[in-house]
Amino acid sequence: METANTNYNRRSFLKVSALAGGGMLIGFNLFSSAKAANLVPTATPPGEAAGLTSFIKISPEGKITILAPNPEFGQNVKTAMPMIVAEELDVDWQQVIVEQAPFNTKLYGRQFTGGSQGIRQGWKSLRTAGASARQMLIEAAAQAWQVPAAEITTEAGVLHHKASGKSAGYGAMASAAAALPVPKDVKLKAVNTFKILSTSHKNVEGTNIVTGKPLFGLDYRQPGMLIAMMVHPPAFGQKLKSFDATPIRKMPGIQDVFSIQVYPDEYERQIFDDRTFNELVVIVGRSTWEVMQAKKKLRVNWESMADRVEKENAFGQKREVTIPGGLESTDAHYAKMKERDAQPAKQLRRDGDPEGAFKSAAKVIERTYTAPFLAHNNMEPLNCFAHVTPEKAFLAAGTQAPDFIERTIAARLGMPIDKIDIQLTRMGGGFGRKAYCHYMVEAALISQKMKAPVKLIYTREDDMTYGIYRPMYSLTFRAAFDAANNLTGFHVRGGGIPESPLGRSEGNFPAGAIDNYLADEWALPSNITIGAFRAPRSNFIAGAQQAFLDEVAEAMGKDPIDFRLELLERAKKNPVGKNNTYEVDRYAGVLKLVRDKSGWGQGNQPGVHRGVAVYFCHNSYAAHVVDLSMKDGQPVVERVTSAVDCGVVINPIAASNMIEGAVVDGIGNALFGNLTVKDGKPDQSNFDKYRMIRHNEAPKKIDVHFVQNEIDPTGLGEPPFPPVIAALANALYKATGKRLYTQPFGPQLGKSIQG
Repeated sequence: METANTNYNRRSFLKVSALAGGGMLIGFNLFSSAKAANLVPTATPPGEAAGLTSFIKISPEGKITILAPNPEFGQNVKTAMPMIVAEELDVDWQQVIVEQAPFNTKLYGRQFTGGSQGIRQGWKSLRTAGASARQMLIEAAAQAWQVPAAEITTEAGVLHHKASGKSAGYGAMASAAAALPVPKDVKLKAVNTFKILSTSHKNVEGTNIVTGKPLFGLDYRQPGMLIAMMVHPPAFGQKLKSFDATPIRKMPGIQDVFSIQVYPDEYERQIFDDRTFNELVVIVGRSTWEVMQAKKKLRVNWESMADRVEKENAFGQKREVTIPGGLESTDAHYAKMKERDAQPAKQLRRDGDPEGAFKSAAKVIERTYTAPFLAHNNMEPLNCFAHVTPEKAFLAAGTQAPDFIERTIAARLGMPIDKIDIQLTRMGGGFGRKAYCHYMVEAALISQKMKAPVKLIYTREDDMTYGIYRPMYSLTFRAAFDAANNLTGFHVRGGGIPESPLGRSEGNFPAGAIDNYLADEWALPSNITIGAFRAPRSNFIAGAQQAFLDEVAEAMGKDPIDFRLELLERAKKNPVGKNNTYEVDRYAGVLKLVRDKSGWGQGNQPGVHRGVAVYFCHNSYAAHVVDLSMKDGQPVVERVTSAVDCGVVINPIAASNMIEGAVVDGIGNALFGNLTVKDGKPDQSNFDKYRMIRHNEAPKKIDVHFVQNEIDPTGLGEPPFPPVIAALANALYKATGKRLYTQPFGPQLGKSIQG
């Protein structure tokens, strides 16, 4: 049994107070001991932990309310986090009411959703809070009954003293417990005694979602609310020159037309302050329809932008970023990436003598993989309600990073930060896009100008053509072999527009398993804005790397799984280099599990072709086997077998749903995802041209399996996404005899798949 210490530092607290009318309120700041160096989200500043908070409320009647702190956009933390608290509190899950915690950095610390870190970072603190509340209730009962606390047990929210036959619900002792000091140390449950955790529970918002309850930002209403829409330049590299609103000012319902500057000149961008177009034309009216009709008739003149320099401040690390002017095009991007890839690059890792290995090689395989920009395309387009008065600014929106944008809004409006009030709404998708909250700044500026409550709504076209895309990427792999066909050298070079996909992955597999290993990177500047996309960087590098490893295995005449396991065994017994970021046994474990569950090597069904891939990212390990057939030139995914090691599985049904969603999302992006640009203008502005996976193209069956262990839980929203792309590519090779090096794969399989 684990013991948790409840001593908290100045950036955290665990406090207890009585509720009005009796009862108990426990507040706790999460992640006080989380190490910043271990955090995946780049938003976490050095030396500080990612902060979240929750509260437990116990009423005299025994009503137990647990407030979920994190913004929710479908990853199910609003159910999972309270489950952790409820487990240690020792209550019946059916007794628990879950509420969204309000956004308040003073009470709750940092409320951030991203990087698949919520459960991992909150695990210990959430458990400690639940266990502390339980212990205080026990102490209160011991005092009331005049019995030793050690003799009191709990079950399903009831305190029992077996010797005297006394019992009481938590509510009866809540007020007395609230007057007691927080225990210094509390015992946490052994994993094998869990009753709530590791059992499946439905999403607490499920019924509200399917019955259409107003949960999302687009649902938000207030009396007297106006509707605003913005018009941005049609091309990256352009800016506003002038506009003529005369034709629309007298149209029905139109209240005003004006321009806004999102950030002032010389503004120093903070983390997540990215925006593509700084000056926008705004149309404000009484209804969405009226504003949309006016938008069609607005006359705007645009002009080209020159090169510019923007200041950036990422947690005190200041730099200046040069953003080129001009109108960019996808064809030119690919040509520039190919040219740049042949030039010297920044070295990230060197083991042994890679140059010597390639120079003396009997055979070298070299392959280059590329991928385009991708749009996030959340189901719910960007939107924000704002009501700014001289006294305060109230905003309601779906945002992944409310505390970061709160500071930006305060600075932009010239208000004290304690005058900014943000209400968290449920998000209809995030995937990283809703960490970049320029739309909230825009809504605040519009409301301030109108002196009225305003809801800013992006159309799908606005959303898709604004930017903040997944970057364009390129990876070149080389493998060297000796005369006996042994793998002797490995080189990966990564680059992209405007960032490299390698990032902090230089210590990932197969690094540590090959004597002579080299990794280097480069990047090209662009005026097309990019940002985090589900499993940043890994969403490309995993697919390319695992496809290349399959090709290497084939060149060596080895089974793809056996080859990977051989490399992992080498990394375990005689690791090469330092700072290898993966645990060999866990990496090999998911590969063995997916091999066994898929029946790999036991003979394929006639006409069914298989591909495998495995990857480690966001602290978890995921492997997939894709089984597909070809019908009329199109791939039909018959089955995907998935194996994941994410430590203790909090809520199995929700975890399986997360993996199934990642599989469908990964296959869809690999086959169809493509955002291209010509003369600065996106070619795709809606779903008639930006192809998404359809229901009948999803896998017919997805089998999900978890490695069973008692390791503290790790990430799950992002890790299953990257490797399924490679598993699909490797299966397509088996089916067609053609290796695919450029995403999306669909156009290379025939026109019919693009219809």
